[in-house]
Amino acid sequence: MTRGSSLYVEDLGMSFGQGPQEHRVLDGLTLCVDPGEAVCVVGPSGAGKTTLLRCLAGLARPTSGQVRYGEQPLTEPHGDIAVVSQDYRGSLLPWLRVWDNVAFPLQGRGVKKTVRKQRALECLEAVGLPDVGDKYPWQLSGGMQQRVAIARGLAYDAPVLLMDEPFGSVDAQSRFDLEDLTLRLRRQLGITVVVVTHDIDEAVYLGDRVIVLGGKPTAVLDTLAIPLGAERDQLSTRADPRFAELRTRVLALIRGERLPADQEAARR
Repeated sequence: MTRGSSLYVEDLGMSFGQGPQEHRVLDGLTLCVDPGEAVCVVGPSGAGKTTLLRCLAGLARPTSGQVRYGEQPLTEPHGDIAVVSQDYRGSLLPWLRVWDNVAFPLQGRGVKKTVRKQRALECLEAVGLPDVGDKYPWQLSGGMQQRVAIARGLAYDAPVLLMDEPFGSVDAQSRFDLEDLTLRLRRQLGITVVVVTHDIDEAVYLGDRVIVLGGKPTAVLDTLAIPLGAERDQLSTRADPRFAELRTRVLALIRGERLPADQEAARR
């Protein structure tokens, strides 16, 4: 069962600076993310992927166009939208125990401490960390700290989870484990997940759709449906010939290159 509303991006533009110094980063972006969908956004470095995610989170106001959550324009952070950043070291408070870190967003909602702790422990169990609540973040591995950051997003009980390069700072095995965790939580909780990533393989593995950004200023180059099914596996899914074909198409779009003739014919 899915929760929440659709996210709409309508003719979105974002510029920095003024006059001759103005730098147009995003131009005319239009897209929609449906409730319960997993969408990955890829593009070259500097393409404005994080800027787009900040607009989706209500943390930045676009220069033109708008972002809507359902029928409501997003001009500030929304209670239905949680964000998980790449920098778990900077997002977790080292002087607070793990369960306090997870429960921290609930303080602003006036939730009682006993309820906050119970909710935090439930979310830690959901991400596979049932026994670390009384530890401090610095006592955990990088992969475990990122799980704590995801648990905090879940504790907020938001139907939409935005993730900005969420696994870029962990080792390869932890990255695979966290990708599978994201897929599992999305299925179990019926949440919408939007992942900004520079990793093409990760985007194809996680997404129902992959949105490819590129150009200067940045626009949507293409949107690819990922017909790999809901149940995915690091070995069999990545070994699927369709996986290789999809990642090749995404890479070709980002590089501005033509597909091999047989893939171009198949795509048409």
